[in-house]
Amino acid sequence: MIARFLLLASVAGTSIITPMAFAQEAPPAADSTEQASSRGEVIIVTARRRQETAQEVPLAISVIRGDSIEATGNFNVVKLQQLAPTLQVYTTNPRNTSVNIRGLGVPFGLTSDGFEQGVGIYVDDVYNSRVAAATFDFLDVSQVEVLRGPQGTLYGKNTTAGAINITTNQPTFDFEGRAELTVGNLNYKQAKAAISGPLSDTIAARIAVASTSRRGTLYNTTTDRWVNEQDNLGIRGQLLFKPNEDLSITLSGDYSKQNPECCGTVYVRVGKTQRAPNRQYDELVNAINAASPGRNYAVPSTNPYDRLTDTDASLNAGNKIGGASLRVKWDVGAGTFTSVTAWRFWDWKPENDRDFTGLSIVSKSQNPSQQDQYSQEFRYNYESQKIDFVVGLFGFKQRIDTQGTEQQGSDASRWSLSGALASDPSVLEGLTATNTQYLKSTSAALFGQLSWKVTDALTIQPGARLNYDKKSGYYQRVVTDGAGQTLNCTPAPGTALPAVLAAQCGVYQPQVSAPSDSAWNFTYDFNVNYKIARDILAYATYAKSFKTLGINQNGLPLNADNTVNYDAGTVKPESVNHFEVGLKTQFWDRRATFNLSAFRTDIKNFQATVNGGQFGTVRGYLANAEKVRSQGIEADFKVVASERFTAYANGAYTDAKYKKFTNAPCPPELSGGTLQPADATPDYSQPGVPGALSPRQCDISGQGLPGVSKWAFSYGAEVNAPVTLLAKEGQVYLGVDGNYRSRWNSNASPSIYTEVKGYALTNFRAGFRGEGFDIFGWVRNAFDVNYIENLQVAPGNTGLIAGQPGDPRTWGGTIKFSF
Repeated sequence: MIARFLLLASVAGTSIITPMAFAQEAPPAADSTEQASSRGEVIIVTARRRQETAQEVPLAISVIRGDSIEATGNFNVVKLQQLAPTLQVYTTNPRNTSVNIRGLGVPFGLTSDGFEQGVGIYVDDVYNSRVAAATFDFLDVSQVEVLRGPQGTLYGKNTTAGAINITTNQPTFDFEGRAELTVGNLNYKQAKAAISGPLSDTIAARIAVASTSRRGTLYNTTTDRWVNEQDNLGIRGQLLFKPNEDLSITLSGDYSKQNPECCGTVYVRVGKTQRAPNRQYDELVNAINAASPGRNYAVPSTNPYDRLTDTDASLNAGNKIGGASLRVKWDVGAGTFTSVTAWRFWDWKPENDRDFTGLSIVSKSQNPSQQDQYSQEFRYNYESQKIDFVVGLFGFKQRIDTQGTEQQGSDASRWSLSGALASDPSVLEGLTATNTQYLKSTSAALFGQLSWKVTDALTIQPGARLNYDKKSGYYQRVVTDGAGQTLNCTPAPGTALPAVLAAQCGVYQPQVSAPSDSAWNFTYDFNVNYKIARDILAYATYAKSFKTLGINQNGLPLNADNTVNYDAGTVKPESVNHFEVGLKTQFWDRRATFNLSAFRTDIKNFQATVNGGQFGTVRGYLANAEKVRSQGIEADFKVVASERFTAYANGAYTDAKYKKFTNAPCPPELSGGTLQPADATPDYSQPGVPGALSPRQCDISGQGLPGVSKWAFSYGAEVNAPVTLLAKEGQVYLGVDGNYRSRWNSNASPSIYTEVKGYALTNFRAGFRGEGFDIFGWVRNAFDVNYIENLQVAPGNTGLIAGQPGDPRTWGGTIKFSF
């Protein structure tokens, strides 16, 4: 529903690219030429698996054209949230990336391979199962559609929160090409190129490359290096075989890699927890300094916007994604048969500093993984005067193998133990947990949607989906001490573990689990839309959806008696009830568009991430929150006042909260204490107030979902004037765009220590463009606003909060040529 597009305006007989334009409803055939030239290009979308104009689609959809993405510097999905207010994307590294719509999609926090994505990411009809794809550069993208709400009756893989449908530029039988070069401060360099043309009368090819690099934004005082860099390289090639107008076969292949020194954090603050005073962050640092006279450890800065870190473990975010697909489209009578066969891979090679400090507490933390996925989709679209329908069959298979290593450092004993053992570094130094795990996932679905045009104005649109999923996994953790001896943490009957072994087993405990489960699901939706007038469309939707079962693939939590909780091996499916009404309008001779939608989504058994909080327990695992609700209102306005001025403004109010979550992990201010009365209620107004139902669980019913701002806005405008410069006819232009997000919480269980303040960002650009070229300068975060992208609770319940500040002011210039 929110749309920011590319306007093709005819100026002196020349097609001039203006990076902001707006979807117009398809005009009658008699005046289609006039509409396209003076009122903006008609934007065609495929949200419902058929071509239609954005204003005709009875659902909430944002459409961003490729040139608009480039002009505003939003070159991946992570950046795209600056243009789409109801899209939330948060990342601590490529694997731990959350892509949510209206606050729903994936659990906020550490990512597990054992659950499904609530927001599906599709590139040229190919489903990308892991959200790491969101951190890569857009590669030769034509258009991005952000669909909000459940989409399971139209898309191969079920999605409960929405879908991001990315369409790349396709091979052409006319020779064409483009090149783009951008340079900026922080040693920013980005280069893109694409070329397309015929190889014969029936075969065309296209190849595109993109490269992005930038110096890091954090300075590591331990290594004297800038970290959190950008280092991306991607290539895509396509072959199109079109023997006649009814048949097209496209073979595509792509490969992208990242290899930045990433992802470091900075000290943000320390809060009081329920631990004993001598087990809090400041006192632990004092104890380490006292044990090593002359050491005097202190963080390099307590101001996160000094952008200084001292993390001492190796950092890396090596990331490779690629694959191949074969897409066949065959027009058969009044319908079109489509087959999409795809294979994709993902290799992830991380290195992290899990303690977030320059102390050697966790000296190594890495969980490299390798993923292969295979998918096959068959789809048939039929269109007639009264009936349109889509019916499809989808199959998916995935395997992920992971090899993890975590090791304790020389300061670990002092940090994690008490008494005499805390003074002996050898107790924990070199203690290593080695994890081996795999996940096998298989799913199949039959889905379809029917559109019955009851009258010229009224359309009824039911849809249904039958889905089967099976998941099985294996996890084994072997623990060795500093001498390389394997630990056995099970005492003989009637005996207790020796003190040193008991301390080591309290940090890392061996574990083996093999969770497995399967489920059938049937879901449906029903949409009624009515054309009140030629340019006014009203619609209402109900969807009964689901997110399939999950398994805890990264190890299981412990019970109160320190035994493994095998009951937590599987996670129940989510049950979703979604309601939405909307209005799409055009006025002022279709130069202006105003769209409005209101929604409510109720979820039972919401799949949430639970963080263990201690070094020795599982870092994060899935659990079910009893009830979650997300509701809100979204609006967007855009106007093409003339060929010289365009503008847009979008806004969203989102109220997303846990309606009932009685066994949630406690926030840091309520963690680390002793057992509290069962009827205790957390008090989030003051730090350190007891309220935990147990040392590990709290009732956070009524608290807001993490990562969601109640208010979000984006806006933009551009003005231009025709000029002749250096014998070149064209336009000089000035553009501005910006966004605002109100405060939000950065912890799965909202904490007073992890609340992120609201912020507003403003970007400017100015340049000169003509036929086949565009030269402009830009500045992003023009007012150098200090803001936080995310906060993280350091493990151990010591009260340390670390985070990643957002980009400072950046500036640069771009040159684009096309032919």
